[in-house]
Amino acid sequence: MNEFLKTSYLLAPLLLGLAFHGLCIKFGWLGWFARPIDAGRMLGGKRLFGDNKTYRGVIAVGLGTAAGVGLQGLFHQFSGVRTIELVNFGMPASLGLGLAMGVAAMLSELPNSLLKRQLGIRPGAAARGLVGVAFFVLDQIDMLFGVWVVVGFVVAITPMRLLCSMVFLFIAHQVLTMVGYQLGMRATAR
Repeated sequence: MNEFLKTSYLLAPLLLGLAFHGLCIKFGWLGWFARPIDAGRMLGGKRLFGDNKTYRGVIAVGLGTAAGVGLQGLFHQFSGVRTIELVNFGMPASLGLGLAMGVAAMLSELPNSLLKRQLGIRPGAAARGLVGVAFFVLDQIDMLFGVWVVVGFVVAITPMRLLCSMVFLFIAHQVLTMVGYQLGMRATAR
């Protein structure tokens, strides 16, 4: 349980980054960056990533995650909090780690989007059957690849931490998705 708590605390700033991205969508913040990363490019007659993968998402999640790490820096002064830190969030350099985590998280969603576009699955749509289940799970945790590539420079990657991060993010993603849908930040509740 302690490893789950530590891993969850490590990834918690990412939730603030995702929430900030939702607010940017809802209120049109950072609108100039709301441009598709693929700029309409095609592969095999199909869009690379689609309209939903934008520069705004990368920037907003990066900035929001850095802000979340900044909050953890404030909490670092409490000795009880320091016992669950896998990273010394009291160090100013941890803000850069937060920014890199958020950017890497969003960029690591791109291969999944590319695969779905090539399979003819529209943005926000669900596939059916076993493929649909596989993509549903992958959609919830695909950002972890990028996060662990970045965090792996400062935190030992263990099978238990990987498992804990998948469980944490899968659950947190469900909650954020439902809240975002209810608040009008998302077009779908999935």
